[in-house]
Amino acid sequence: MFQIKPILSMLMRNKSGPLLLLIQIILSVAIVANASFIIAERVGLIARESGIVESEVFDLTVYNFDESIIAHEQNLIDVEIIRNLDGVKAATSSSMTPLSGGGWSSNFSYGTSEEERKDTPNAALYYGDEQMLSTLGVKLIEGRNFYPDEVSSGGPELASLAIVSADFAKDTFGDEPAIGQVMYRGNIGDQPMKIIGVVERLQSAWVDYSNINRSVILNTELGSAFTRFLVRADESAIADLKEAIPAALHKEHPNRVVSGFTTITEHRNSSYRDHELMATVLSMMVVLLLLITSLGLAGMVMFNIERRTKQIGTRRALGAKKRDIVSFFLVENYLLCLVGGLLGGLIAVQLGQQLMTLYSLPKLELIYPIATVAGLLVLTTIAVILPAQKAAKISPATATRSV
Repeated sequence: MFQIKPILSMLMRNKSGPLLLLIQIILSVAIVANASFIIAERVGLIARESGIVESEVFDLTVYNFDESIIAHEQNLIDVEIIRNLDGVKAATSSSMTPLSGGGWSSNFSYGTSEEERKDTPNAALYYGDEQMLSTLGVKLIEGRNFYPDEVSSGGPELASLAIVSADFAKDTFGDEPAIGQVMYRGNIGDQPMKIIGVVERLQSAWVDYSNINRSVILNTELGSAFTRFLVRADESAIADLKEAIPAALHKEHPNRVVSGFTTITEHRNSSYRDHELMATVLSMMVVLLLLITSLGLAGMVMFNIERRTKQIGTRRALGAKKRDIVSFFLVENYLLCLVGGLLGGLIAVQLGQQLMTLYSLPKLELIYPIATVAGLLVLTTIAVILPAQKAAKISPATATRSV
C-alpha cells in the first residue's frame, strides 16, 4: 500500500505538469458545476406543466376589414361556426394564447375601503366565455364555470366575474378561500369582479415571466376587428381543420383574413427554443471540459510511466505487486482531483454568487460542485487505470538492465 508522502514528493519534483493539471481541474469544477446548475434550471423550466391539453389546442386569428361588420356580433357568429365543424371539441375567442410570447397582464385591488386596499400580484389576463375552460382543458378544482348568460360581449369594462389559477389565489389571499372574493380594476369600488372558480394550473403567454402560473379569466368576449380564437380538437382532425375553418368563415363572410393555426405545443417549442439552445451548448461544454481534464490526467500518467520506468521496475524488484503500482497512480490522481475539486468548489460558489447577482439566477446548490467532483473522480479513474495497468506490467528485469 503506497503512502501519500512519497507521492507528494514525486509530484513536487516536477511541479509544472501537476500544477497546470491542478489549475485545469479547478477551472473545470468551477465551470462545470455552474453550467450543470444552469442546465438543470433550464430543463426544469422547460418541463413545467402548463395545465393545458397542449397537443389538442391551437389558435387562429381573424381580421375583419369590412367596415360594415359589427365586430362583437360577427365574433359570436364565427365561434359558433367553428364549434359546429367536425372534430372540434370546444372553441372560444380569447385575448391571448398561452405560451405564445404575447398577451395581456394586469393587477387588481381588493379590500373593503381605500384605506384597507391591497394590490394583487401581476397576473396574465384572459378574456373568454363559458367554453374557455373546456377549450384549454384546464382542471376546475373549486367553484364553478361561467354560465352562458353571464358572458358579456364587448369591451373589458363589462367583466364582472373571474376564474383564477390556484397560484394566483394562494399568492393573493393566502389560506383564505378565494371563492367569493371581490377584486376591482382600479380603486376600491371600480368595476367589481367576483371570483367564482379556481383552476389547478393555467400558465401565461410568457415563459420567462416570474408570475407564469398566475392567471385570471374574465367573463367577456372582446369585440374588435382583429380577433383571436382558441380551438380544441381531436389531434387527427387538426390538419383538416386548418383547411375547413378558413373555408367556413369565408363562406359566411368573404371580407376577412384568417391566419395563424399554431398549436400550443408549437408555441411552447418556439418560446423555449433559447432555453433548449443554452442547455445544449452548456451540455456540450461540460462534456468537453470533463473529457479534456480526463485526457490531461491520462497524458500525465503516460508521461510519468516513461519517466519512471526504472523506478517502477525497481519497486517491482523489491516486491511491489501490480496492484501496488496501479494504486500509486490512482492515489496520485485522487490527490490532484480532491485538492482541485475543493478549490474549484469554492470558486464555483463565488462564481454562482456573481451569476445570481448579474443574471437573477437562483443560488447555486452545493450538490452541484460535489457531484462534479464525484463525476470527475469516476472519469479520471477510468482515464488513469489503463495506463496505470500498463505501468504495472513493467518487469523487474527492466530495472536491472538499466542499472
